[in-house]
Amino acid sequence: MATEKIGVGSGQRISMLKVLNPFHIWALGVGIVLVGEFMGWNFTVGKGGAYASLIACWVIGLLYTCVAMIDSEVTSTVAAAGGQYTQAKHIIGPLMAFNVGLYLVMAYTMLCAADALVVGDLMKSGAAVMGYADLDTRPFVVLTVAFLAWLNYRGVFMTLTINLVITFLAFMSLVVLFIAVNPLSQGDVLQHQGLLTDLPYGWIGVVAALQFGMWYYLGIEGTCQAAEEVRSAGRSIPLGTMGGIMTLLVAATITWFVATGLMPWQYLGQAVTPMYDAASLLGNTNLQLMLFMATAFAAIASANGCINDASRAWFSLGRDRYMPVFFGAIHPRYRTPYRSIMFLVPIAISFAFTGLLDQVITFSILSGLLGYTFMSFNMVKFRKMWPLESIHRGYIHPFHPLPAITLFVLCCATYFATFLGYGASLLSIMAFYIVASLWFVFRRYQYVKRADQFTMPWPRPKGY
Repeated sequence: MATEKIGVGSGQRISMLKVLNPFHIWALGVGIVLVGEFMGWNFTVGKGGAYASLIACWVIGLLYTCVAMIDSEVTSTVAAAGGQYTQAKHIIGPLMAFNVGLYLVMAYTMLCAADALVVGDLMKSGAAVMGYADLDTRPFVVLTVAFLAWLNYRGVFMTLTINLVITFLAFMSLVVLFIAVNPLSQGDVLQHQGLLTDLPYGWIGVVAALQFGMWYYLGIEGTCQAAEEVRSAGRSIPLGTMGGIMTLLVAATITWFVATGLMPWQYLGQAVTPMYDAASLLGNTNLQLMLFMATAFAAIASANGCINDASRAWFSLGRDRYMPVFFGAIHPRYRTPYRSIMFLVPIAISFAFTGLLDQVITFSILSGLLGYTFMSFNMVKFRKMWPLESIHRGYIHPFHPLPAITLFVLCCATYFATFLGYGASLLSIMAFYIVASLWFVFRRYQYVKRADQFTMPWPRPKGY
């Protein structure tokens, strides 16, 4: 196995194993996101009604399709752990790279905390059915994060193979539910004609719904974090990412169609577990049990993928000295960034223990949104610095620069939507990243060796 010098006199570091294929990439991307089809997306209904939710589903679906196309091109070319952070490091510069790395770590760590909260709440709901109404959820939060951290510690192949199985089962539960409501016969089970109303809050409700519309797809960009561990980045990243976004578009549309045909928008907009509620309305005990288990599987798969992605981003920051080099270590046996994995565990648990699910989700959404905004500029500069004929690309996304422009416009609209509902959170998160940037410039940048960061064998950028 190839080795490389750490560069600080502390010996050698073993590289991560290249063991993943396109199915693992699909499992990583879809696994993180699919929990949003079981809960969270329905807050779009509360913001603007059922039709606003559908518009948000497709508009934000377009945003994430642009994200998937851009990521597929750049990551299949810049194939290294860190994903968007590594892209920023090569294409824009250190300060942008530090911020993008921090966006990734915070987005996935917050999402992991939210997933652990969901698992705890599910266990409490199940216990209440059996007569234990006062069950403490905190042990389940700790157990979930600790077990998944151990799984990630032991190896990426086993971690993402498990994700593949439980993600597929969770997705198929949505398909089974769709078939169970007899979708071709309106009025037998589904009652869209009676339940669907006009936009109750007008078009401003549609705009407000864009914020939680991200919950349908948030995290698909995490496929980039596995770029250093796939057998063929030029094949696996595009296939897994584009296949993932297509899967999620189907799942999101099924979810909306079933839920809005069974529940009035006033209830659906504030439901905690809408798809489980939908199964309960059908009066089929087996279907209820299936959706309960599928919701748990989706939350566990999401938390599992989040630990994987957050640790790779934090590892990359450590390897390049943007954070202490201590975190840039690989386990000699399991070939995983074990120090980064263990470091992020107490942080995720601490945020989960706050119990502030909406605030944790908002922090995750906004951190992701900042990363998507960067991608629109990054793609334009990437094509300008290294035109198509100058370097080999594993995938070339079509219609450039239209996807980058579309992505930027939709990001701006989503910022406005977030400001309408969580203005204080938006401003506080922006302040946090500004303070972090100042810390990097004045305290951490002195340790960064710029010449060691450019690992791609590319020609000199055009115009330089």
